[in-house]
Amino acid sequence: MANFTIADIKALREQLGTGMVDTKKALEEADGDLEKAVEILRLKGAKGNAKRADRSTSEGLVAAAETDGAVTMIELACETDFVAKNDRFIALADKVLAAAAAAGADSAEAALAADANGQTVEQLISDEAAIIGEKVELRRVRTLTGDAFQVYLHKTSKDLPPQVGVVVAYSGEDADTARSIAQHISFANPSYLSRNEVPEADVDKEREIVTEISRNEGKPEAALPKIVEGRVNAFFKQVALLDQDYAKDNKLSVAKVAQDAGITVTGFARFKVGA
Repeated sequence: MANFTIADIKALREQLGTGMVDTKKALEEADGDLEKAVEILRLKGAKGNAKRADRSTSEGLVAAAETDGAVTMIELACETDFVAKNDRFIALADKVLAAAAAAGADSAEAALAADANGQTVEQLISDEAAIIGEKVELRRVRTLTGDAFQVYLHKTSKDLPPQVGVVVAYSGEDADTARSIAQHISFANPSYLSRNEVPEADVDKEREIVTEISRNEGKPEAALPKIVEGRVNAFFKQVALLDQDYAKDNKLSVAKVAQDAGITVTGFARFKVGA
């Protein structure tokens, strides 16, 4: 007779985020010893990590932490929403974030090499993935420095941890407007802070495309320069934050809103799980 109950299976599964069948088999092998079952699941999971290497990780969470003069944000990905909302996965994200923030990591590569209580973050993730039984991937890491910050974390489902995260670095006193701009970024998804940051090659390509489109529409040649510049400006409104129409009042640009509030946005980062 098995030395464990359905409640033991449920408790261990909720703790580790493992599958029902695997959890039951581990408890059977461990003769009901919970600690031994955890070790069995870990060893079996380690063997399976390589087999999971090619699996897609479209679920997960975004988390951020502020240290002195900086904010670090991570995207930790997994395969299923069941694991994404599991306490063990969330605890892993907290450990990864703490290590990345302590190291001031500004890339996933730098964060993976960071120390996490005597082991690298990469090894920590590998060990935990072996227990969880899914591929776990640190997809993105960004650290922003600045005078002040606003962090906005958005849940796309009430049952899941945040899956969209925005950090805004700014100078000035109006924290409410800075937070509103962070919310705008979560919705509008700009790629650059200002039009000056857009690579010249991208602008030239856009200008070439809209010129060809305008000619194909039969626009007068003499009017092309003005038409093309108008369409290039529309491109900037898509990709550059300060050029964008403000989500809460599209009669104003984000630059105008920031100016009126007496703040200067100096940088931002936006992560969306799986995007």
